[in-house]
Amino acid sequence: MTRRESARRVRHHWPMVGWLWLLWVLLWGSVGPVVLVGGLLVAVAVVRSFSLPPILPGAVPRPLAIGRLLAGLLEDIVVSGATVAWQALRYGERTSTAIVEVPLRVDSDLLITAVAELTTIAPGTLVVEIDRRRQRLYVHALPVRDEADVDRRREAVQTLERRVARAVGRGRRTGSSGDDTSGAVGDLGYSADPGYSTGPEPSDHPDQGGSTP
Repeated sequence: MTRRESARRVRHHWPMVGWLWLLWVLLWGSVGPVVLVGGLLVAVAVVRSFSLPPILPGAVPRPLAIGRLLAGLLEDIVVSGATVAWQALRYGERTSTAIVEVPLRVDSDLLITAVAELTTIAPGTLVVEIDRRRQRLYVHALPVRDEADVDRRREAVQTLERRVARAVGRGRRTGSSGDDTSGAVGDLGYSADPGYSTGPEPSDHPDQGGSTP
């Protein structure tokens, strides 16, 4: 394989590179420079060495959106870490928690998994279930004292979902009328509907709040 072919394979499989890089960081549990650089090198080496099918065909990175995603994730980690530490010091075992149902718009296994993993990274949140059929995440969150906190937690996960979807796009494509249309998050299974509800089906996991025993 020539150097040009190798570079083309890495470029076409950049979502896999990003996913392997994220998995490496999660397994090490560190964001130190050695882990970050080493993980990137390992991810690129794996993609270059093995013939892997593209997981998001036609996807292209959006550097600005990726930057916003990483900046927002860093902010969430810092703010959530401070909040959880304060709650532990002030309330201890009496800290109020809840299981929050979060409807999703993305309809891609990769993107749903990415949203779940990035949600779990932030202290105080843990994805306890993924309902793939109904496009739902169930997130254990703290502190949650009332319905307003439930809504804020749900909106935080949905904001992260939008950042993930915007970080992944496609090139220009030809529509049914023959006109070029700019690829958007909808190309990757992101619903453009203004509401998150997928129908009148009742939830099997209603939001539950309360203090830990």
